Amino acid sequence: MAASYRLVAVVAALVATVAELPMAEGLGVNWGTMASHQLPPSTVVRMLQDNGIRKVKLFDADPGPMDALAGSDIEVMVAIPNNMLDMMTDYATAREWVHQNVSRYNFDGGVTIKYVAVGNEPFLSSYNGTFLNVTLPALQNIQSALNDAGLGDTIKATVPLNADVYNSPPNNPVPSAGRFRSDISGLMTEIVQFLNQSGAPFTVNIYPFLSLYDNDGFPLDYAFFDGTNSPVVDAATGITYTNVFDANFDTLVSALAATGNGGLPVVVGEVGWPTDGDVHATSAYAQKFYAGLLRKLAANAGTPLRANQYIEVYLFSLIDEDAKSIAPGNFERHWGIMRYDGQPKYAMDLSGQGRNTALVAAKGVEYLPRQWCVMNPNAASADTSKIADSVSYACGLADCTALGYGSSCSGMDAAGNASYAFNMYFQVQNQVDGSCDFQGLAVPTGTNPSTGACNFTIQITPSAAVRRWRRAPVATALFLWVLGAVLL
Repeated sequence: MAASYRLVAVVAALVATVAELPMAEGLGVNWGTMASHQLPPSTVVRMLQDNGIRKVKLFDADPGPMDALAGSDIEVMVAIPNNMLDMMTDYATAREWVHQNVSRYNFDGGVTIKYVAVGNEPFLSSYNGTFLNVTLPALQNIQSALNDAGLGDTIKATVPLNADVYNSPPNNPVPSAGRFRSDISGLMTEIVQFLNQSGAPFTVNIYPFLSLYDNDGFPLDYAFFDGTNSPVVDAATGITYTNVFDANFDTLVSALAATGNGGLPVVVGEVGWPTDGDVHATSAYAQKFYAGLLRKLAANAGTPLRANQYIEVYLFSLIDEDAKSIAPGNFERHWGIMRYDGQPKYAMDLSGQGRNTALVAAKGVEYLPRQWCVMNPNAASADTSKIADSVSYACGLADCTALGYGSSCSGMDAAGNASYAFNMYFQVQNQVDGSCDFQGLAVPTGTNPSTGACNFTIQITPSAAVRRWRRAPVATALFLWVLGAVLL
């Protein structure tokens, strides 16, 4: 018994030591809430605090997370969604938004708001110019409303932008040739000048994973921070780039300099690596990527054009979100450094010292009963079209992205694929009676059907503080693959 007490004491001491490790300077996380079963906001805030995370970026101004953040001393970037940008071109509306979502939290023991994100990647080419005419007026009105509320000195409005707003020409693809995209060059110059005048940073989302995903010829090692066999040499500066993060960041620095605002501070609003939904979306690669990034941040190494400089960075993201659109790819629901239930996925040292330490998991998480839904073995001879229709229905209302090519559950047989789909639907439906039947094709079981890397999850209990499940967009390519496997 004494030995057991000593072991407990040693473990407690180790946990305390990990908790006391300094964070990589400037580190924050994105907290997204597009999940069928969200952790209670108070649980998430406690998890942030337990891990020493002092900055968080939100994608809206939902009262749940905002109320939970009150009194936490965590710096917050609160956001205005793209579908509200047009409304913010009216100053009275912008002023009311600031009153309801910023000023109301500005009290002793309230929320420490540092930034207001006006939109999220509003200039993506896929939006076909929808937000081109409203983003700058919305940005100007929100900053003016902050100023009029007496908050403008400490809270700045910025626009998180995708890295596709700048590029280098195909005939000279080096960072020093970076310029803002030709179709929005004038608008970007106006935005940059306004940010510079208001004292706000330029916010950019940089994704080395997407560089790899979008380009079959992209060198894998160039996506990480450990050196590469395919460096990029910028002849104009004499700089050799050994990773795409530095090259991307410095392309932006050059684009800013071309507008006459080369010293504008830059915040990296999103950067991360997913763990499922693609052949390169694995926990091993995510762990490798973050180890290099955190080491870089801890050393304040900066980038070649901004050497030895502090970079404020928000990891994307904190928790997996099973209700996100998968139009960009099946990996979209697997960006979290934590699983859907707030459990860490891999070793991660936020101090950037490379220690083999784990993040502190969410506490007090409650789960649905230990039961799963699987293919009924007595239904093996059923009409295959009936099975296909049932799988399609299940995956239209639940997350089946782990079944895609190269993903964690892609190696199962047809019965395994159907079981996975049925179980994900069963869990999303909170295991209610009738949700594990599918016209006799499925049956509940108390035996865990998980195999190897493929985890058949049990969902957390629904919280009264979270939104109701909404039907997620169907990924046609994924379901064609799943249905094909089911029919084999």
